[in-house]
Amino acid sequence: MNATTLRPYWCCSSPRRRQAPRGSLAAWRSLLLWLLLCATFLLGACAKDIPRFTAPAERPVERAEQPWPRNHVAVLGYHDVEDADADQAYLSVRTDHLIAQLAWLRENGYQAVSVDQILAAQQGGAPLPERAVLLTFDDGYRSFYTRVLPILKAYRWPAVLAPVGAWLDAPEGKPVDFGGAPTARERFLTWQQVGEIAASGLVEIAAHTDDLHYGIVANPQGNTQPAASSRLFDPTTGRYESEAAFEQRIGADVKRITAKIERATGKPVRAWVWPYGAEGGTSLRIIGENGYRLAFTLEDGLATVDRLMSAQRLLVANDPGLRSFARSVVDMQALPTMRLAHVDLDYVYDPDPAQLERNLDKLVQRIFEMKINTVFLQAFADPDGDGLIRSLYFPNRHLPMRADLFNRVAWQLARRADVAVYAWMPVLSFDLDPSIARVTRWDPASGQTSVDPKQYRRLSPFDPVARARIGDLYEDLARHAAFDGILFHDDALLSDFEDASAGALAAYRQAGLPGSIEALRADPAAMQRWTRFKSRALVDFTSELTARVRKVRGPKIKTARNIFAAPILQPESEAWFAQNLDDFLGAYDWTAPMAMPWMENVPAGRENAWLDAVVDAVARRPGALDRTVFELQSRDWRAEGAPPVDSAVLAGWMQRLQRRGARNFGHYPDDFHQNQPRLETILPALSNDWYPAP
Repeated sequence: MNATTLRPYWCCSSPRRRQAPRGSLAAWRSLLLWLLLCATFLLGACAKDIPRFTAPAERPVERAEQPWPRNHVAVLGYHDVEDADADQAYLSVRTDHLIAQLAWLRENGYQAVSVDQILAAQQGGAPLPERAVLLTFDDGYRSFYTRVLPILKAYRWPAVLAPVGAWLDAPEGKPVDFGGAPTARERFLTWQQVGEIAASGLVEIAAHTDDLHYGIVANPQGNTQPAASSRLFDPTTGRYESEAAFEQRIGADVKRITAKIERATGKPVRAWVWPYGAEGGTSLRIIGENGYRLAFTLEDGLATVDRLMSAQRLLVANDPGLRSFARSVVDMQALPTMRLAHVDLDYVYDPDPAQLERNLDKLVQRIFEMKINTVFLQAFADPDGDGLIRSLYFPNRHLPMRADLFNRVAWQLARRADVAVYAWMPVLSFDLDPSIARVTRWDPASGQTSVDPKQYRRLSPFDPVARARIGDLYEDLARHAAFDGILFHDDALLSDFEDASAGALAAYRQAGLPGSIEALRADPAAMQRWTRFKSRALVDFTSELTARVRKVRGPKIKTARNIFAAPILQPESEAWFAQNLDDFLGAYDWTAPMAMPWMENVPAGRENAWLDAVVDAVARRPGALDRTVFELQSRDWRAEGAPPVDSAVLAGWMQRLQRRGARNFGHYPDDFHQNQPRLETILPALSNDWYPAP
């Protein structure tokens, strides 16, 4: 596909709608006038147009210099240990490097803790010490017995050992099938040695699956993904593994490895280590049903006793030198940063498979060169750009599938460009069965209710059938793709004349509100309560959708939601959107304001001051900037054809955001076909490698 113009950001305009779909034309004009008047007032207060000064005493303290958070633990994930060259096929570290690392931990106040201590803290017993650290060793290498255990005994430090059952079952003299690569049997422990290690009293034996430490074909394109958390795709039938078959496969593996470890150690197995760190919600439920109480991923950050079944862990790989190791451990306390590109999958798709692959390669290479850490990736199809979703890019129960593509692209971006991928999904704008209730608008002129043609065509969030069907779509996405988070699009909005559907009116009455839009609008107090009711109802619905995704993919799935700029700058405009900044900050891992000055018709020359005002409004909430990612526009939707924003202008906006205190930002859309925005121009402003967060 040789696209020359990406469609506009349809939350705010489309080829048929050059203005934001925010109610009737008259209401929109009134809203625009009000926005411009308020913007003029706000911008007048920013007339000097200079970055905000933060006094030294008010500047943030480095996380590493702050008190250790209560009941948190730094979990380190090791593999093989070798005296000479450290073979990275086995993620080895050298013995002398391991000794130096443990010495550094001890000298810098880190205190090794055991699984017993962690579980006791979880149950309200003695809290974990400051700078608690848990050492884990995966796969079951014999070096643990010959090299690691003597070191642990010398330090009197506890650890966790997680063998793969099938690898230890191999007879002496026979090679181990190490992910398809024959490996000498003597590289791995025997079950007798596992028993001796457990008897030392220092080592907890965990499970690393019995025989699921490999990749299976997980999509039609042949990508192999972790067997313990992915549904198998059968190319001969063109079908995915059923949920029942998946659960049977995982359950049988869990029972086998549990029995083997208990037979070798005489102790119950309490800890589970995910191969490749790839957890799955369904698999997590199964291991919980089998008595496991901790499960370790490879997610960045400190683990906490409040989330032991999805405990974060740092992978110690590439045999790091001491300086690199120390930096990685200290950075476990750091707040995450997000630098992102927002990508349309419609512009990767092509009916010609060869062209599709060329498009994908071009996208992956561009994201890799961008040196960012996150991509918001479209999971739905919208080739018409009208915001009504008629097909999806993953198998599902209720809509046509344009192509089974999302999983393929998300996996390639994650593995080849090393980014986290958030599935960008609408909340309400799905073209499902006409019998399902739609959001309707009450017209004060006629007293009639109808679907507003100038708005998103949305299913009513107050209709139970709509909620169930939309939940099915999110669950189907989770079953058929690997991703890191969900971005809820801004179609989850309700104007001050919506929703007038029968189900919505009934919900208002049940909440003690008047049962008609006319009566709601006639009473200012009822109007305020109604606005808050709708805002919370939309948040609650997205929480339901999150729960359905996490049930399948696991608790580490993050959430983000787009918010218009007006509810940030003018809280009273919540009535026009049913969006509230404080609600968003409390409900989602990331709040994603559309910091798009030209979309909001900010006068020329006032863009920087307007961006300052948006950042400052967020900054007034303590800690909010750490969980807010600002999305800038890379297209000018005011002009015919939506030409690209000059890349130097966009880079200037990015730098302006950061100078004002924003740590997390990105742009929409990213046109990888036309190099828009130009990488050579925006890289110094966007890439965390070039312009890191403070």
